[in-house]
Amino acid sequence: MSGMVLYGIDISPPVRACLLTLKALGLQYEYKHVDILSGEQLAEDFTKNNPQHTVPTLNDNGTWLWDSHAICAYLVDKYAKDDSLYPRDLALRARVHQRLFFDASILYMPLRFITIPMFRFNRSIVPREKTQGVIEGYVLMEKFLANSPYLVGDRLTIADLCCVATASSLAGVVELEQEKYPKLHAWMERLKKLPYYEEGNGVGCKKYLEILKKRLTAIVS
Repeated sequence: MSGMVLYGIDISPPVRACLLTLKALGLQYEYKHVDILSGEQLAEDFTKNNPQHTVPTLNDNGTWLWDSHAICAYLVDKYAKDDSLYPRDLALRARVHQRLFFDASILYMPLRFITIPMFRFNRSIVPREKTQGVIEGYVLMEKFLANSPYLVGDRLTIADLCCVATASSLAGVVELEQEKYPKLHAWMERLKKLPYYEEGNGVGCKKYLEILKKRLTAIVS
């Protein structure tokens, strides 16, 4: 197989982070839908290339990668015309890494802990303590954005693209109140103005939020 193929499902925030990065770079790629809700990712022809059987998974002319953060960094390093999305300056790159690790370990994990029981076991009730991680993520992002329009200074990076895919999805669990988080809300609106935002993130996020609205019926103490 030649060319670039992204395997995913667009309700997935990590998949949407990769879609945003691909579109930001203007790259040509094939998108192959993988219905993880029915277990397509467990097929032998998929797991032989990704034993972790996760999406997103990228096949770039025989180079197989998974984890959205690894994929986004790889795409920019290999294909970008400049380093604005993923700075080569070590100090700036370290700050981008910090935000990416924050997305993976702090921002996304509460969403995963809430939605895995919903998707796998049809749980519709969310214990209130599970929402505290979402709130913590909001609070920290508000602090990150206190003195700059983007998560790492004055320019857009893959940290923003990865984090917005997650942050926009958290509203399905805890509403993002503009009064409480004005910097975060303004950042979100700033990202929505990107010409590729709606196609890369908006469409899939709307589907995801609709699923959460239908299947998560209550948050209880």
